[in-house]
Parts: sequence; structure tokens; C-alpha cells
Amino acid sequence: MVQSDASGSERVRRWLQEAGFAAEILHFDASARTAAEAARAIGCSVAQIAKSLIFNVFQSRNHILVIASGANRVNESRVAAAIGEPIAKADAAFVRERTGYAIGGVAPIAHAVAPRHVLIDADLTKLNPIWTAAGHPHSVFRVSFGELLRLTAGAVMQIT
Repeated sequence: MVQSDASGSERVRRWLQEAGFAAEILHFDASARTAAEAARAIGCSVAQIAKSLIFNVFQSRNHILVIASGANRVNESRVAAAIGEPIAKADAAFVRERTGYAIGGVAPIAHAVAPRHVLIDADLTKLNPIWTAAGHPHSVFRVSFGELLRLTAGAVMQIT
């Protein structure tokens, strides 16, 4: 594991501390950019990786955050119907502008601009623990589903 702390991970650490959540942020030498890479580095199943995906909501000029199990693909039509607007997966520049993080390191919290909606994959309710990016492609932190729900104030839905 890497000993140094990236600025995105430090922002996540401070945000968690202010929220009263004592989480240890793990830093790896190898990338944890994809769900498979993160699962290998941690030693957990791919399903236990909660990937934070940003979608562009063109009509309202906003973005939403979908927190999905690493084993699942997001059904964009279902998500669009849930929020009542069409969506599209955001490009790297949009993700960095809105969240302050690079793709592969997007934490579900402490975004530069708060997402209009936060939707959490219902499949994550069955998993414990859950691991999520901590603001850098080499960093993660551990949460329970209840903690993730509390930290993000998200709405649970079937996203597949």
C-alpha cells in the first residue's frame, strides 16, 4: 500500500471526519480504477465495489450520481424514467468539473458540485461490507449499506 495521500483522498477524509464517520482510507500501489482492479486489491468480490457513476442531465443542465454494484450495468432508460429526464454518461472533463475527481476515483461524497439526484443500486443492500472510491484511483474506503445511504442521502432503486 502507498503511504502518501492524494488531494482527492484528503478531501474525502476531511468530509467523512466532519460527518462524524470514522473510515480508514486505504491507498494501493496498484490502480483501483475499475471495479475488478479494486476487488483484486482489496480481496473482495466485484459486487462489493460500489462504483460512483456520473450522468449528464442535459435538459436541466445538471448531473446525477448513480452508485452501482461493481457487478452491475446501469439501465440508463430506467434511471432516466426515475428522474423524469433523459441522461447520458458523462465524459471525463464533465466528471472532473462536477465532482473534482478523475474517473476511477470518484467518491460518492464531497463533490465539487452536489448532484441533483443520488440513486443507489438496490443490489448493494445485500452486501456487507461495501467498498467505494475515496477520491483517487488508488484509494478506497469501507462502508456498510446503511452508512452509504446516510452519507449520500440517496434513494434506493433497482438500476439494472
